[in-house]
Amino acid sequence: MRIRLIAASVLLTVLAGCASHPTPTPGVLAPDSAQPIVSESNNTLDATLWMQQSAEYEAVLLGSYTLARQQLDLALADPNWDAMPTGERKVPASGLSPAVIADADETLLDNSAFQARSIRAQNTDFNYAAWLSWVSERRARALPGALAFYRYAAEQGVSVYYVSNRDDPAERAATVDNLRALGFPVAEDGSNVMLRNDPRAPSRDKGERRTWISERHRVLLLLGDNLGDFVDGVATSPRARHTLVERYRPRWGRQWIMLPNPAYGSWESAILRECGERGKTDPNGCKRDALRLQ
Repeated sequence: MRIRLIAASVLLTVLAGCASHPTPTPGVLAPDSAQPIVSESNNTLDATLWMQQSAEYEAVLLGSYTLARQQLDLALADPNWDAMPTGERKVPASGLSPAVIADADETLLDNSAFQARSIRAQNTDFNYAAWLSWVSERRARALPGALAFYRYAAEQGVSVYYVSNRDDPAERAATVDNLRALGFPVAEDGSNVMLRNDPRAPSRDKGERRTWISERHRVLLLLGDNLGDFVDGVATSPRARHTLVERYRPRWGRQWIMLPNPAYGSWESAILRECGERGKTDPNGCKRDALRLQ
């Protein structure tokens, strides 16, 4: 989980004609990351309540991880199975040991308590110091179904890699400790936890880290809650993002498992970016304009 442009900042950045990868400033969130936004109208209130209180959220997570286990078994039985996106694999997968690649936040770690704290405190902007404090507490819970799945994968001899856009090194030790304390399979040296700025693959996008892993493993599954957990180039228009999903239609539910996250993600930045390009400056107005009425 990392900083992403809050609504007004996205719009102002677009209108000012800034570069496509701006340098984050206080209150500004990088466009391709996935960090909760709490606006003055508490836009994440219902989403956070749904994630914490609804039986439906628990059910869809359990169902997603049941599907992941079924697909993992199929992948292990098929030596030609490879979940890497087109163009990211640089070496043949044949003969390599199996692995799965998973995002962390809202894929297997539950950070809704941090979002709830922000809402209760009526924080209108993302506060990175508060986020670091939450991470340092090492109290994120495992999402339903997640722990059983990743333990099962490890028992089958499958390496598990956690590819997250939390920061390395600022959030590394606490992230490794949190995952390990919950019982997720973590290497003794924590090397299967790859955060943003990992020296082995330092790009801010995840594709470079996926490629690094695929040079050593046949990748059986990708799991995440954000489009960028599966492909790069997601910081674009909503229409182009839908085109990306359609391009990889055969992967969804087979090699790629998407987990639900209504609270935050690059989907929101895409809506606000496009709205800003049309000269709109009201974030909530932009969201209302994006609603389909038929």
